Amino acid sequence: MTTSSSPGLVTIGATQVRTGIRAALCALTLILASNIALAAPAMQVLGKDYAFPNKLEGLPARLSDFKELQINNFETSDGVKLSYWEAGTGKPLVFIPGWSANGAEYINVMYLLSKRYHVYVLDPRNQGLSQQVDYGTRIARFSADLKEFSDHLGLKSADYCGWSMGAAVLWGYIDLFGTKGIHKAVFVDEPVSIYSHADWSEQERLDAGGMTSSAERMVATFTAGAPTNQLIVDMKVVERAMAKDSPYYVNSQAFAGEFIKTDPKFTTKVLFDHVTNDWRDVIRHKINVPTAIFSGEYSNNLPSQRWMSSVIPNAKLYTYTKAEQGDHFLMFKNPFKFTEDLRAFLEH
Repeated sequence: MTTSSSPGLVTIGATQVRTGIRAALCALTLILASNIALAAPAMQVLGKDYAFPNKLEGLPARLSDFKELQINNFETSDGVKLSYWEAGTGKPLVFIPGWSANGAEYINVMYLLSKRYHVYVLDPRNQGLSQQVDYGTRIARFSADLKEFSDHLGLKSADYCGWSMGAAVLWGYIDLFGTKGIHKAVFVDEPVSIYSHADWSEQERLDAGGMTSSAERMVATFTAGAPTNQLIVDMKVVERAMAKDSPYYVNSQAFAGEFIKTDPKFTTKVLFDHVTNDWRDVIRHKINVPTAIFSGEYSNNLPSQRWMSSVIPNAKLYTYTKAEQGDHFLMFKNPFKFTEDLRAFLEH
C-alpha cells in the first residue's frame, strides 16, 4: 500500500515511513542517552567578538579570526556540567589547566596547535565556564572528571598535557586509572609536593618542590591576599603571574578576563586538598609512557622538575631560560616556542 501523493511528488510506502520514523527516534534516543551536546562557535557562546590588545604576527587579532574555536559541555556522573574548548582536526591533544585557570587562557596555544591536532582544553569544575558546585572539590574527583571527559569524547588514545594543578590532576588520573589511553604525557612546572614536611632535608624539599610549610596560610594568601613571607609561602609564582612581560601573555590574560568571571568562593575549595597531596610514589612507579616536562630558570620548581625527569624512564626535560620566559607561565608567555617544542616531542 502506498500513500496518496500530489502531482510531481514521489509516493512513499507506509512501511518505509514507519521505518524512517523508527530510525529517527532511535537516533534521537541515542543522542539524548549519551549526553552529547553539539559544539557551538566560541563567539556564539561568549556572545560577542573580541579585539586583542596587541596585534601579533601569526596569531588572531580578533576572536572572530579564530573561526574553528568551539565551546562545548558535558555532564559528569555526579551531575556537574563541565565546559571545554576545542579546535582543529587530527590526533587528539588534551590540556588540563592549573588552579583557577581556564580554556580562554589557552587561546594562543590552541590557535597554533589546532593546525595539526584536535585540541581540547577542559575547564575543571568551579573554573572557567564550568558549573560552580560545593562538592567533589578534591583532586581525585577532578581526575575522575578527566576520565569521564575522555570517555565522553570516545578517546581511545590521546596526548595529555597538565599545567600547574592540571599536572596533579593528570597524576591523579594515572594513579586511579593507569596510563591506558595516554599516548604521551606532558607536565608543565608543577611541584611534586607543594607542602614541605618538617622532617624533610633541604634536598628532599627541593626534589619535591615544597613551597609552603602551612597549607592554611598558603590557601589564605592565594585566595584572600593574607600576609605571609617567603619562609612560609614561596611567592615566586605570584610574582611571575603579575609580570606582564610578554605581549602574548597580556593578550591571553585580557581575553580570559573579559569572558571568565572567577569566583574565589568556589576555586578556593580544592586548594587545600591540592596543596597537601604528595605525588612522589605515582611519579616513581606509575608513569610508563613517553613524558615531557617543562620548566624554566625563573621557576623555583625547576629542581623538582629535574628530579621528576631523573625518575621517570626516558623523560625529556625542557628548561627555558629567563630570556625565553622560563617561568610558571612559559606556555602562555612564549607560545611559539612552547608549541614548537611540544610538537617536536609529540611527533618524535
